Formats: sequence, structure tokens, C-alpha cells
Amino acid sequence: MGLFSGTTLEPGDAAPDFTLKDQTGKEVRLASLEGKRVVLYFFPKADTAG
Repeated sequence: MGLFSGTTLEPGDAAPDFTLKDQTGKEVRLASLEGKRVVLYFFPKADTAG
């Protein structure tokens, strides 16, 4: 189960703050990107079919 698996967002809702690692392994907090456009790209581990 994911961290926010019980969270349902509707269009226009603010996303909950979270921290993820970027492509270089650096931790990035969503709140630090306030005012910027953010695109999250999720893919299966090792870029497999799932």
C-alpha cells in the first residue's frame, strides 16, 4: 500500500506534501516547488511491464 493510498483527490484539490527522490537520487519536497508546474512520471521498477 502506498503512503497516500486512502487519499482521494478531486480536480482542483491541493496535493498533499510529500518527498520523493529525483532521477539523480536527490530528495525533492513538493512544497519546495510551490508556484511551479510539476509533472510526476511513475513507471514500474526496472521499467518492466509491472
